[in-house]
Amino acid sequence: MEGFDAHIKVLTPPTRFSRRGFVMTSLTTGFALAVQPVSAQTITTDANGLTAGEVKIPVSDGEIPAYRAMPQAGGPFATIIVIQEIFGVHEHIRDICRRLAKVGYCAVAPALYARQGDPSKLSDISEIIKTIVAKVPDAQVASDIDATVAWAGKQERTDTQRLGVTGFCWGGRQTWLYAIHDPRVKAAVAWYGPLDGTPDPLHPKTVLDAAPALKVPVLGLYGGADQSIPVSDVEKMRTAIKATGTGSEIVIYPEAPHGFNADYRPSYRPEAAKDGWKRMLAWFKEHGVA
Repeated sequence: MEGFDAHIKVLTPPTRFSRRGFVMTSLTTGFALAVQPVSAQTITTDANGLTAGEVKIPVSDGEIPAYRAMPQAGGPFATIIVIQEIFGVHEHIRDICRRLAKVGYCAVAPALYARQGDPSKLSDISEIIKTIVAKVPDAQVASDIDATVAWAGKQERTDTQRLGVTGFCWGGRQTWLYAIHDPRVKAAVAWYGPLDGTPDPLHPKTVLDAAPALKVPVLGLYGGADQSIPVSDVEKMRTAIKATGTGSEIVIYPEAPHGFNADYRPSYRPEAAKDGWKRMLAWFKEHGVA
């Protein structure tokens, strides 16, 4: 499964987005078919002491499902938007939300492919990318995350003034883009998000193209052995963010492949994953998302 992001660069998605209504109206339970069977080292976080489950987020043309996890008592809690991998808001992303809730956050993961399809039901990664992921406009993603933040801001025990964003793989790219889109974000952490590529009408700018407009401190976590994101791209991004004066940083784990935090897959590297998680929590705390 390593290296699947490389396919995104060669696909040519449709130039027009047709609103066909919502394909996915609720979250699918379990792990996506494309990643099964899952690894024996998969981490499972219980919901004891948490308020956790599916919620509905009002968006511009309807509503999308999302997974929300937060401590059962207390608050208000700083809010972290968790941006999915290409596999959608499947069990791993929900577990990430529960892990964040266990340390005192309200974590919300919106289903950002809800109009295009449910990737958890497809067994072939190339099909997921071609039929769903490539058809998701960046502008739609930003709008849906805006709506998720607005929804969270109306909840009694959440605080979106202390707003953080994190995402993985496809969501790592969107983490960079959303931090550029909304300067109200206090801090963001992007896990192995693609930085370059070929722009198209639905994805008009690469992260590298958009980087000069960054005003938010972002921590980028990358693998030196990633077959789909060249280290040369990461180094270009390191140079680009230095020029923004945001204090953004990039960490490269030399031996780590793509998806090194995905404990349910063979790409998992415990040492890099644990260090990255520790750095992420420290980054949020340092920048007022705590």
